[in-house]
Amino acid sequence: MISKKQLKQIAIVNALVILAGCSSAPDELDAQLVLKTKGAQGLYDQAKSKLQQGNYTAATEALSELDSRFPFGPLANQVQLDLIYGYYKGGQIEEGLAIIDRFLRLNPNHSDVDYALYMRGLTNMEIDSNLFQDIIGIDRSDRDPSSAREAFNDFRQLIEKYPDSKYAADAQKRMLHIKSRLAKYEIAVARYYMRRDAYVAAANRGRYVLQHYSDTDFVQEALEIMVECYDQLDLDELKNNAMKTLKLNYPNSSFIS
Repeated sequence: MISKKQLKQIAIVNALVILAGCSSAPDELDAQLVLKTKGAQGLYDQAKSKLQQGNYTAATEALSELDSRFPFGPLANQVQLDLIYGYYKGGQIEEGLAIIDRFLRLNPNHSDVDYALYMRGLTNMEIDSNLFQDIIGIDRSDRDPSSAREAFNDFRQLIEKYPDSKYAADAQKRMLHIKSRLAKYEIAVARYYMRRDAYVAAANRGRYVLQHYSDTDFVQEALEIMVECYDQLDLDELKNNAMKTLKLNYPNSSFIS
């Protein structure tokens, strides 16, 4: 026969089980209820509302649920496009890149491919950005620029394939910004080589800036690096050529005596 003490223990355990069952996130339970009662469209409307409210975590959770349950439904493409935006705004970079690449792979001829390319560029720019640098003002121009290059290629692909896209003008502006970032990186690496007396490598970095980033603000510095490096290497002809270009374009340079 079960004692009163045992009955009390059983009641406590049952209560804990019930509480555990009710501990699911309200948004998750709400989404499941909507899915059962209103179907995919109801869950999508709910997710869209949360997206518009700026509740990106809840929105992407609901959209991800839709995406996994109805990957080929009539809402599939729009769900993926909204996920791209939601992940970007919510700072979920890896998830954003994954859904972008999937959308482009499965929908190469979709009318919103230009948007997906634009968002991939923005996402790669976000990876390259350094919040610590922005807040404290630390110059980290020497950090790995691979994500910046990825962003540049994304925007270039957008402009080349969809020159009339409504995102093309902004993509062009961002490409100029990225070119300055990449040029600054080359200058930082050149300075690093110079500190270690690797003048050939440093001069090559300066020349690379002239060849690929001639429309940035780092051309003068690149020429000055080349003049100094060629002087150290006793390469008079190359030094004189670099000096002539420097004098012609930047007559106020301190390198011009």
